[in-house]
Parts: sequence; structure tokens; C-alpha cells
Amino acid sequence: MARSKRRRGFTLIELLLVMVILTILAAVVVPKFTKRSEQARVTAALADISAIEVALDAFEVDTGRYPTTDEGLAALVQAPPLLSSWKGPYLKRSKVPVDPWGNPYVYRCPGEHNTESYDLFSCGADGQEGGGDDIDNWS
Repeated sequence: MARSKRRRGFTLIELLLVMVILTILAAVVVPKFTKRSEQARVTAALADISAIEVALDAFEVDTGRYPTTDEGLAALVQAPPLLSSWKGPYLKRSKVPVDPWGNPYVYRCPGEHNTESYDLFSCGADGQEGGGDDIDNWS
């Protein structure tokens, strides 16, 4: 009985076929995860805006007004000058959060859209004000 010394392995065609299948799967799956990631950032921005709104309302209850545009959101973590009724910090962290894209939230008081209070928004993924991806407190 003669033993065959031939090694059994994958042919080049089989390896190429597996690589093509994996590439097709990656092309289908990766965009879905990317879309979910962007959706999660939008949800996080909405949650941040909601938390900042609660802090702004607490500031208003204590001081009788919202922070001015010049004072900005920093007034929620550090008392503005000459404001003795400030009882903050009003945010849990000792700094103002940035949006999920790493940009500061935009705050204006009085607001252009909420003329009786303030406008608060994130410029979204493009980082530009006025784009279709802005996330705000007036929509």
C-alpha cells in the first residue's frame, strides 16, 4: 500500500471566492452600522439638549432670568458676575457638554425661534449652522 504524500488544502479559486463573499457582506453590513451610529449621535444630542434645558430652567427659577447670550451655557457651571441668587452649578459635570460631534452647543437668549426664552441647538454632523442636520429645541 502506497501512501499519498499529497497535501490537501484550499485552491486559489476557493480562497478568492471566500474573499469575494466576505467583501460583499462587508459592503452590505458596514453602511447599516454607520447609519445606526449616526442615529445614536442624534439621540445623544437630543438627550443633551433636554438635560441642558432642565439646567437652564433651574437657573431661571433661581435668578429670575435665563443666562444672556454673552454669559452663555458657562453660566450653568460658574456664577456670572454680580448675580447673587445663583445656586449652581446646574449641570452634573463641572463643564458644559459638547455635542456628539465634538462641537459646542449654540445658545442664544433671547432666541430667534423661541423669542420668549432661548434657542439651543447642535449644528449636527456638518458643524455648520443652518444645515438640514441641525438638532434644536424649537422643532
